[in-house]
Amino acid sequence: MFNVCPKETLSVLMRDGIRLDADVYRPDAEGEFPVLLMRQPYGRAIASTVVYAHPTWYAACGYIVVIQDVRGRGTSEGEFQLFAREIEDGEDSVNWAAKLPGSTGEVGMYGFSYQGMTQLYAAATKPQALKTICPAMIGYDLYADWAYEGGAFCLQSNLAWALQLATETARLRQDEKAYHALRAACGNLPLHDTSPNRPEVLQNFSPDSFYHDWLAHSQPDEYWEQLSPKTYFQNVDLPVFHIGGWFDTYLRGTMHLYKDLAARSQYRQQLLVGPWAHLPWGRKVGGVNFGINAASPVDEMQIRWFDQFLKGIDTGLLEEPPVCLFEMGSDRWRKFDSFPDTAHKSYYLSSQGLSNIREDSGTISHQPLAISKTDVLVHDPWRPVPSLGGHAAMSAGSFERSHIDCRSDVLTYTSEVLEEDLYLAGDIVVEVWCSSDKPSYDLCAVLSQVYPEGQVYNVTQGYLRSHGSDLTKRQIYLQTTCVRIARGNFFRLSLSAACFPAYSMNPGNGSSLGMEAEVITLMVSCGGEVRSQLLLPVNLLS
Repeated sequence: MFNVCPKETLSVLMRDGIRLDADVYRPDAEGEFPVLLMRQPYGRAIASTVVYAHPTWYAACGYIVVIQDVRGRGTSEGEFQLFAREIEDGEDSVNWAAKLPGSTGEVGMYGFSYQGMTQLYAAATKPQALKTICPAMIGYDLYADWAYEGGAFCLQSNLAWALQLATETARLRQDEKAYHALRAACGNLPLHDTSPNRPEVLQNFSPDSFYHDWLAHSQPDEYWEQLSPKTYFQNVDLPVFHIGGWFDTYLRGTMHLYKDLAARSQYRQQLLVGPWAHLPWGRKVGGVNFGINAASPVDEMQIRWFDQFLKGIDTGLLEEPPVCLFEMGSDRWRKFDSFPDTAHKSYYLSSQGLSNIREDSGTISHQPLAISKTDVLVHDPWRPVPSLGGHAAMSAGSFERSHIDCRSDVLTYTSEVLEEDLYLAGDIVVEVWCSSDKPSYDLCAVLSQVYPEGQVYNVTQGYLRSHGSDLTKRQIYLQTTCVRIARGNFFRLSLSAACFPAYSMNPGNGSSLGMEAEVITLMVSCGGEVRSQLLLPVNLLS
């Protein structure tokens, strides 16, 4: 480890003359070092230390570390427009960083969330100096991976983020009235306005927020194509270390980017997924302690990665399996040569028609019910099924949810007691035959582990906005997972028509949510010719 020089602040002009500022941390030693660049919108002093080691630690490992304020944030000049200028600014910043005094001319990037996105945008033009990136928790298709899930607006996370960015904008503009109003809303999200999707505080004090555009573009149109990294990444190829969390709201983006590159790249694509929410990355996630093994190995793994691809050191990395997944339940890391592409095993839903009333009415079995049965679910917008944990709620993770499964607007289907451990690794799909008395409705599916004493802990979930009232098969894609459900326990599928405020509620009539929201009655059918089923990626390797 090296000693580290005092931090210095440097500036660089973008191609249009706008000045961006950065803090630079250097090893206190002779010689040349590769550069690690992070570009972020939250004030460079934070430097993503909510999940990563401080830049001085990376500098002590033999790297010049550059933490830059993106355009219009921190002390950088210009107007901040969400993701709009990150391709050009990213390319200019990489080329500048490569030419810093003491640099080897080779640049790597790291960071999560927005800082992960800036890596994809910077790589889009394939700057020669950028040798590798380590994007964590990103949206590849910004519509499907970030703003919307299954066609439903991710209300709570989008609103909280919009308020956070708007509050910082008001501070930078020295607009005291707007700052205090927005800051108060950050601490108490205005989810009970007349229209929760469009809170007055954002309309009044941040009319230029990206949030309004995201609501206006509720379908995957040209707006999203122009903004999404996926649009610009099809011909990009370089070594990438992909990092995600089982309870991260953007895991879909991490997995889509990884699968895209792994299928076509000539370079190593390394994937690490821990049992984490968006932040922090530690052993306690929601109501579950996953043990000391869940503590983040990311900093040390990134240094090993950068040593391999920026310094040319043979770290032995290339001889190891490239996929490392944390298996919840056994609380251990498992390594794979590729992401598990396990054939799905069908588990059929059966019912006596009272799955919203009695826990023993709805069951899951290997054989479909011979006679068709229908469960009726009534969604009341005055008392929607609340979100709890999972990947989309603000308090993400695994929580005890038996009190939610006991609600009469939740259908539950429970397996028989497991006679041996059940290992799941991969993607999960729920196929539900459903009809409705309204032209549009939502379906939320939660897979949980049930303990003999009755406690219920969510494992993963998915959400779908459906259109059409006739009986038809709906497919709900749940968040990718890796878990062991122990023998002696059960697993359960819970279905509801809301998960508020994680997702905006569906009013059922095509209007924006407000006083016009209506009661929605759903009919879920199983058995006979309509085989509603749960498709699980059962992994036989233990």
